Amino acid sequence: MDLAVLPPFFTDLLAELPWWNQAWRIDRVEPAHPHETPWNDREQGVVEVSVPGTASCGSDDVLPFSAQVRFDGDRLIRFQAKLGDMVVGPSVAAPGKPEPHPFGVVFSRLIDLRGISVRDMARGSFRSESTIRGLRAGGIVPHRAVLAYVPEVLGISAEDLAAIAGLDPEENG
Repeated sequence: MDLAVLPPFFTDLLAELPWWNQAWRIDRVEPAHPHETPWNDREQGVVEVSVPGTASCGSDDVLPFSAQVRFDGDRLIRFQAKLGDMVVGPSVAAPGKPEPHPFGVVFSRLIDLRGISVRDMARGSFRSESTIRGLRAGGIVPHRAVLAYVPEVLGISAEDLAAIAGLDPEENG
């Protein structure tokens, strides 16, 4: 692939985000790095790659840039970028609504895989059912106080759950 087409492609994708600062441009990309994922064997024609580069806003403002893109044939099916240390991507929530915390998807999957009901999780973790539903929906940001008894119910370590929730290892209760 001709790398010269990628900076304007990524700049145009980002420009479609309503909050994107239009002064920023993707000015350089490097060859892509393919991702090996479990679904590669099941979904023929689907390719996911990570494309590193830089973005700038004037001569002095330069940040590292990376994009993860997934294609099914010639159709873009996923796009997420990282500019500096900020993840940028299309919105999941409706306009004016907060984005759900990504922990919700993983938490829901862990509960479902173990066959645990919302009621049982609430009772076992000493939390209300509304708190458990809020965590599952991504409406509650997970923190150690809320997750205190959840690992026991899930049958995983507190350290693993903290890592899944994106909590700092050094963060205290």
